[in-house]
This record gives sequence, structure tokens and C-alpha cells, in this order.
Amino acid sequence: MTTEKQEYQPCDACGVSAEMGFMINENDDIADVQIFANGKTALESELANYLALAKEVNANFKVETTPVDETSTELTARIQFECSAEKLIFELKSRSLAK
Repeated sequence: MTTEKQEYQPCDACGVSAEMGFMINENDDIADVQIFANGKTALESELANYLALAKEVNANFKVETTPVDETSTELTARIQFECSAEKLIFELKSRSLAK
């Protein structure tokens, strides 16, 4: 009986599941969101879309944002979920919001 050494060669379907394993890490439950818009009102409006999406994933999330004023053009939010899987679901769903 011979033993052949095989190298890992992901296929389309298998590669997807293998890559997912690298994205879910223990204690990786914080999603960083960067929003770009002109002014406080526009930034807060865009943030509201992300927070509504986070609430759909799990209403028990925490959020911290950078301070903004009327001349701000960027807002950074850190959204903490209860587990890594929720963060991953949020990040996948939020791709439709990113512009």
C-alpha cells in the first residue's frame, strides 16, 4: 500500500467553507464601521441604517462612535455583538449598505 501526499486544493464549494473558518475567531465580536458623508445629520442618518441592521441580527448590541459635528465628513462606529457569529452575519448583511 502506498501513501500519496496530497496538497490542499480548494474547489469553489469547499473553498468557501474553508475560508469561513478563518473569519470566525474566538472573541472577535466587534464590527468596525466607517461612514463617510458631509455633516453630522448625514453621518447620523447613515449610522442609523447600520444600527437598524445590527438590531435585526441581535438587539443586544453595544455601540461606540467617534464624536461628530456639523463639519465632520467621517464617523467610525464600533458595534459589539454577543458572539462572533453575529458579527459575521452583520458584516455580510451590511455589504448592501456600503457605498
